Amino acid sequence: MGGRQAEAVRRLCAALDGELPERDRVAAAAAVVTECGSPRRLSELVAELARGEDDPEGCARLSYRHVLGFDKLLLVDAGPRHMLRVHVWHAGGGGTGAEDIHNHRSALASHIVRGRLCMDLYETREDGAGFEAARYEESLADGSADWLLEPAGPARLRLTHTGRYAAGSTYALPAHTLHRAWCDTSEPTVTLFLETGAGRRRHTDVFTTAGPHAGAAAKQPLDVPGYLAALNGLAELLRR
Repeated sequence: MGGRQAEAVRRLCAALDGELPERDRVAAAAAVVTECGSPRRLSELVAELARGEDDPEGCARLSYRHVLGFDKLLLVDAGPRHMLRVHVWHAGGGGTGAEDIHNHRSALASHIVRGRLCMDLYETREDGAGFEAARYEESLADGSADWLLEPAGPARLRLTHTGRYAAGSTYALPAHTLHRAWCDTSEPTVTLFLETGAGRRRHTDVFTTAGPHAGAAAKQPLDVPGYLAALNGLAELLRR
């Protein structure tokens, strides 16, 4: 049985279950993640989960260090349509794919809880404008959670927007939006991230200018003690 705060998150996410146009779904997801990301509410949820309430085993299996350079902790699995996660971005902690431009399988919303996040938005071009990048199709391996990267030829991209999001701000993106995000502060940045939607894409698009990628990238999920320790570290970070 989930704890009080985890069940409250599930009730909020249930409001997103209807067949909403993506524009409306993105706006509704932004409202949910903003409400869940208030300092008091998030601190109570993290404290609840750190005590082992809800589903620590299931959440640990889906929590890991992301190749883009942040710690990705699943907080609440709200069914097949909705996952509420926290991302902890460490200064200078870029991963092997830190420069990659990508999109997602479903619509997303993210609330900056502390610190600051920068994000570039891109579009593909067919007219020769922009810069050249190598395109990959990224999917999940059968029988594991590893990422598979299949080369999909060259592409051209153009930067369309650069944003900086301070603590207390929220952004939301449709699934196909190409972007790149990073932490540019000397202290860790914490973001609350909600992915939502039933019609998830089978693969995402990844673009890089950093040279060839390996065909697979392994996920190393946390065990339960490691997951609970990460939550306690997060709780301490939120108290600062």
